Amino acid sequence: MSEPRSTEPSSATVMVMTAGGPNPAIVINALARHYPNLHVVREQSESKWAITRRRARLLGWFAALGQLGTMIAARLLRPLARRRIDALLSADGLSATIATHVPIHDVVSINDPATLALVAELKPVAILLVSTRLMSRTALAAMPCPVINLHAGINPQYRGQMGGYWSLAEEDAANFGATLHLVDAGTDTGGTLYEVRTLPDDGDFIATYPLVLTVAAIDITLQSVEDAVHGRLRPFQPEGPSILRYPPTLWAWLANGFRRKVW
Repeated sequence: MSEPRSTEPSSATVMVMTAGGPNPAIVINALARHYPNLHVVREQSESKWAITRRRARLLGWFAALGQLGTMIAARLLRPLARRRIDALLSADGLSATIATHVPIHDVVSINDPATLALVAELKPVAILLVSTRLMSRTALAAMPCPVINLHAGINPQYRGQMGGYWSLAEEDAANFGATLHLVDAGTDTGGTLYEVRTLPDDGDFIATYPLVLTVAAIDITLQSVEDAVHGRLRPFQPEGPSILRYPPTLWAWLANGFRRKVW
C-alpha cells in the first residue's frame, strides 16, 4: 500500500535521464507539474548499427540483423504509428514536447564523466531513467540518491526490451504492463516498486505499445518519485521466471503478426 501522493509542488531537486522522444517527454511534463526544480539530462541516442554490433556479440549476427530488420520495418510504419500516437495524446490531454521551462542538459551518455559531474553539482534527491542505455556500475555507484527506472514490461518475466509486445506474442495479455523498479547492476533486475497492467487497443502495434504503457504508468511513476523524495521506498522481488528480452527478428515479428495478429 502506497502513501497518499501530495498535490502540492515540492522544492526537491529531481532528475530525469533520457535519450529523448515522445514517451519520456510525457513523463517529464507530468513530473514538472509537481517538481519545479526538475532537471532533464538528455544523452545522445546510439545508432542502430552500434546497437546491432553489440547484439551480434551477444546473440550472433543472424539474430542481430533480424532485429535490425524489425527496427527498419517499424520506422517505415511511422506514419501509421503517428496517427495512433496523436490519438493517444489527444485522448489524455498529453504533450510529447517537453515544457519550455524545464532545463535540459545535453550529454554524450548517462555514463559520461560530465554527467556524473552534473549530478554532483545539482544534488538530486531522486533520479528517474526513461528510455536510456544501461547505467554502468561506475555511474550507478556515483549516484547520490535512489535511481529508478520506468520499464515498459512486467518484471522479471519481461525484462529488457519490448516487454509489452512479448507478453502479447506469448499469449500472456494479462501481463501487458509496466514496472517501476530500482536500478541495480543488472538489466531490469532491481527491486520492483509498483506495477500497472492495461490492454492495448486494436490499432496498437509494436511501435505504439511502449507509449500505451508509458501513459498507463504515469501515476505509479509519480508515486515512485515521491516515495524516493520522502525516503519511503519499499522495493520487493516479484515472483516468476526471469527472462531477458530483445526485439523480435523480422521473421518472428511477421510470424506472430500473421499467426496471432500481434504486430
